Amino acid sequence: MTQRQEFQVMRTYSDFELRQYEPCVIAEVKVSGQYSTVGSQAFRHLFQYISQGNKTSQKIAMTAPVIAAQHTDHSNSDDWSISFVMPAGSTFEQMPHPNDPEVTLRALDTQMCVALSFRGRATQEKSNQLIRELRAAAAKENIALSSEMRICRFDPPFKPGILQYNEIVIPVI
Repeated sequence: MTQRQEFQVMRTYSDFELRQYEPCVIAEVKVSGQYSTVGSQAFRHLFQYISQGNKTSQKIAMTAPVIAAQHTDHSNSDDWSISFVMPAGSTFEQMPHPNDPEVTLRALDTQMCVALSFRGRATQEKSNQLIRELRAAAAKENIALSSEMRICRFDPPFKPGILQYNEIVIPVI
């Protein structure tokens, strides 16, 4: 089974979970475009990095999820960061540098987030609806959220849509 980003559920609400994500390293590519196409634009760069496209020609295990992140307070709503989470226990210092200048590595600290899981294709329309619902549910619980939102996809695109597992994750401020 593919390794997943590590977190602890701090509290379960009726509509979402409050989670504490462990520190991790991500490899990310910044792209601009429609949500329906940005993932495939960035995926090849990221996959090449973990498939020995790095300074030490090291193969890095694929993990889940693939994250499409966006800040809702930015004026250009077409700007996205697509990222792979590096295997648990990886540190920024020990990760090999990418050969591709489009790929950057970034260390993330422990982070509190709210999360909502769902089945089916993570389309822009479906994701936007769930983001609104998650923000409203968190507001009812007096949980302040950042402007960032993440659409986290756990399955390959060829898996039948109804079977795909996804999450909407929003950091707490």
